[in-house]
Amino acid sequence: MSLCILAGGKTTAIALSMFTLSWTHSVQKTEWRETWAITPAGLELRQAEVKGSGAGMEPGADAVLKDGWWVWHPVLPPQERVSLAASGMTPSGWRLCHDGGCVELGTTAGDEVVLSRCP
Repeated sequence: MSLCILAGGKTTAIALSMFTLSWTHSVQKTEWRETWAITPAGLELRQAEVKGSGAGMEPGADAVLKDGWWVWHPVLPPQERVSLAASGMTPSGWRLCHDGGCVELGTTAGDEVVLSRCP
């Protein structure tokens, strides 16, 4: 499988089956991480983690505290695409990591990034 990243009018394909998307919440300044799998059905959210809680940062009902992170397994159907829009209110963009390394996305206010399974 491959992940397609549409950013700045350009599409980049990365061969991978799993990735982690992380960012810092604009108000709480707390890190949030999600682990995604690329499947024939689309992008599947496998796990979410948040380092703390607060406004808009509530852990899932089945969350457990592990090494300072609230960890849970959200129930969400496979997504055709995941759209990220940079508000400019966060200290950084999103960090997408996989076995081959990491890349920063949406670092400038107004940046729009779309993640999807490559056809």
